[in-house]
Amino acid sequence: MERIETFAARVVPLALNDIDTDQIIPAGFLTVTDSEGLGRYLFADLRFDQSGSPVMSFPLNQPEHQGAQILLTGGNFGCGSSREHAAWALKDFGFRAVISTSFADIFYSNALKNGLLPVVVSPETQDALFAMAEASPAEEVTVDLPNQQIRWPGGSFAFSIDGFARTCLMNGVDELGYIMSLSDAIEEYEASFEEEGDR
Repeated sequence: MERIETFAARVVPLALNDIDTDQIIPAGFLTVTDSEGLGRYLFADLRFDQSGSPVMSFPLNQPEHQGAQILLTGGNFGCGSSREHAAWALKDFGFRAVISTSFADIFYSNALKNGLLPVVVSPETQDALFAMAEASPAEEVTVDLPNQQIRWPGGSFAFSIDGFARTCLMNGVDELGYIMSLSDAIEEYEASFEEEGDR
């Protein structure tokens, strides 16, 4: 899993509230158990028309947003079913962070466990970022996870995140990976109990 520390990237503004997981990755694409390649199906019903052609009015299809790594959305992002594929598809498409005023709890947890940073901001910050992204698509937002802050040319915002999740993201590991990174210390601890038992 890729480490997330501090990075600067362009923003894709998707000004829709209540985007559910079926919109993020439609149910017809949930036949896989691996995240590789899921990005091509991200927002499939919104990005493409019935003939499979790109809908050019959809922000992700617009040339100025190609390669952007931050998705800026409306509130209650990721509601609906608990499918982990939603976070997988966003990551595989190239997003490293999603900014919203609120996230569905299960999506928020799935994102953190899969190396995608969900950033909760105030409505005022959301409005400022939407205005910036629409007026200056080439402008970048800096995501500073160590200091829990996002910065853009017009201001900054301090966000909250669980300390353990922050540690995992900064080290590029999931929960199991974090435990495995402590295997030497765990073995040493277990050995100390065995020595106590031999006395």
